[in-house]
Amino acid sequence: MSEIELGSFPNNTSILFSYEMPVAGYDSKGAFRTEVHHSPTTSRHINKYLGDAKSIARTVSQDYIDGLVK
Repeated sequence: MSEIELGSFPNNTSILFSYEMPVAGYDSKGAFRTEVHHSPTTSRHINKYLGDAKSIARTVSQDYIDGLVK
C-alpha cells in the first residue's frame, strides 16, 4: 500500500496503490474508489486509506484512475 500525490494545492490529487495497482484516491471532488472488485487485502487497503470518507466516496471506473496516473 502506497500513496502518490499529483499536482499541487488547490488542484492536487492523491492516489492509493495496492500491489502496484491504483485503486482509490482524493481529488478536487473528494474521495473516490475503483468500481473493480479486488482481493480482500486490497479492499482492506482501500477502506483503511479512505477512513471515514469510505461511506461517501464516489465509485469511478478503473480507466478514470488509470488516466490520472499516466
